[in-house]
Parts: sequence; structure tokens; C-alpha cells
Amino acid sequence: MVAYVISPPVAPALPVRGSAALFPVRRIFCVGRNYAAHARERGASGEKTAGGPMYFTKSAHALAQSGSIQPYPPGTHNYHHEIELVVALGSPVFHGTLAAASAAIYGCACGLDMTRRDLQDAAKAKGHPWDLGKDCEGGAVVSEIVPIALAALPTQGEISLRVNGEVRQQGDLADMMWSVPEIVANLSRYYHLQAGDLIFTGTPEGVGPVKIGDRLEGRIAGVGTIELDIGPAEQSEA
Repeated sequence: MVAYVISPPVAPALPVRGSAALFPVRRIFCVGRNYAAHARERGASGEKTAGGPMYFTKSAHALAQSGSIQPYPPGTHNYHHEIELVVALGSPVFHGTLAAASAAIYGCACGLDMTRRDLQDAAKAKGHPWDLGKDCEGGAVVSEIVPIALAALPTQGEISLRVNGEVRQQGDLADMMWSVPEIVANLSRYYHLQAGDLIFTGTPEGVGPVKIGDRLEGRIAGVGTIELDIGPAEQSEA
């Protein structure tokens, strides 16, 4: 038996459609500006760059399940929604081809990349990392994982988000500048990707703020739905 000076954290995990077993989450990678219209609304050119996709990361302990109530996070007054297709890896891939990248995918899910936009923008203006803006507790909301064995990875179809019943984001998976196999293959040049890794693949235009009491309902054709309620901010213990 290995002894620890403190109790090791419980591994974050997600439900899997058609199974009683859970999918353990190892790491969370995210692709930025993968839809041209969203890139332009955020002040970028919207052009596909020769260097490949742009990445950032979130802690696995930022994970939250669809249907949960997550408190409005601390340190921000401008918390934004971003609906995304998420892919879950089921086997390792390193310096992979497009075929190897596709073979490593276990399944897919709906995701919400929640963002403390004011903190992100302030960091960008100073040339600082985005961690405070992107990696917040409860800021990586993911639905159940749909195994590829049950439904093929979608390459087109509606991706949309409603806030309190009003459509905020609406696009098509076919509008992604970098396809899922291209993303996985490219990312595998920089990391030994492993089973349990999640990759958020980018969001369409229409991102915007949420407030306490808002209900978010997203849908990706061929994948499923995702829900999130924004709860009151937590009070300081001081």
C-alpha cells in the first residue's frame, strides 16, 4: 500500500451513454478560434494559419457535468458561454497521422467552455497567459460521452446554444477550420496524448455573458444536449 501525506484527489469522470462505467478525465485541451466568424468577433482575422490550431488548457478539476448548477465564479463581472464539440480519446497517440488520430478517438460530447472574459481580455492586453480567464472551477462543462461505437463522429450538423430559451449561438460543425482528426494529429506533435484526454474543438460566433439565474441549453446534432444553471456566487468565509 502506498501512503500519502494527504488524501489523493478523486479522478474527475463523466458518464458514458449505454454504459454503467465512467470515463475518467486525464487532461483538458481546448482549441481557440476554430470558427472563422467567432475569430472575427474576437478581433482576429478568421484565417486558417499555417502553424496549426491555437491551444490552451483547463484543469481536469474544472470539469462539471451537464445538468449541474455551478456558482457564478469569483473575480469576474463578465462570464461568457461557448458551446463546443468535445472529443474524448480512448488510446494513446504521439506524432500521429490523420488515420492514427481518428483511431484514438473513443467518443464525443457536448461541452461548454465557460470563460471569465474580463480576466482573459486583461491578460491578453498585457501579453500574459489566459489561465485566470479560462481555467476556472466548473468552467469545463461536459455532457455524457457518446462512444463512436454508438454514433459516428459528426463532421457536419447544427451546434447551438440557448440562454433562457433565446438562441445565442448557432452554427454548423462543417464550419470548423480545423477538423477533429487534424486537431488530434497536430496536438500529438506537442504531447503524448493519452486515453482520458478531452479536447474542446472551438465555438461558433455569438458568445456572450451570462448572469446568476440563467439557464443554458445546448445541442449538437448527432451528439446530444447539454444543460447548465448559473447559481449564486459563493460567499467568502472571511
